[in-house]
Amino acid sequence: NRHMKIIFIVIGIIILFILYRYFAFKKESAKTHKLRFERIKPLVEKLENGEEIKKEEVLEYAKDNKTRELTYQILSENNKTELFPKEYLTIESGAESKLVNWLEFPTELDKAPDDIKHLEKVKIDFDGNNVFYHVFKYMTYKPHWAAENGWMLGVVGPYFDDSKPYDFPAATFSRCSSKVGEIEPIDEVKWVHENIAMKR
Repeated sequence: NRHMKIIFIVIGIIILFILYRYFAFKKESAKTHKLRFERIKPLVEKLENGEEIKKEEVLEYAKDNKTRELTYQILSENNKTELFPKEYLTIESGAESKLVNWLEFPTELDKAPDDIKHLEKVKIDFDGNNVFYHVFKYMTYKPHWAAENGWMLGVVGPYFDDSKPYDFPAATFSRCSSKVGEIEPIDEVKWVHENIAMKR
């Protein structure tokens, strides 16, 4: 009957929308993955060709928070982490790069922030264990839509007492609406811990 036809049409539209979102996400993810590798392509090619890599070359990639995390990962896979500059071999440096890459995609911000600063390290007691999160403030410039938000909060973690600088922080997150001055870093961390970390 007519009523059932309408229901099937609506279900069909919903399924088509879900499929579209899925394939759009996969395409965008592949595009971003390619972009990230393009940024460090000269380094990757040198590693693949067995060419000598100078510490000064690696420093340029480590300085850039968009390429820092991937640079460390690539060097680690090739057993060449001794080339990675010690000044960026910190959890804060790794967390910053992780957040920048996460904000670029797949979030609603959809770009690397134009400015980012470490605010504080927040400790949470979880089942008698210390859990740490790093809180950053970041902003974008006009004409990006988020420029009017000013400084926003981003959280990276959880880290533990024995965490290494480039360990994977599963609860990297920003609501892109939590503004500095409107919510305290500790409260944002609690929100991320309860709503992101605990749900994974």
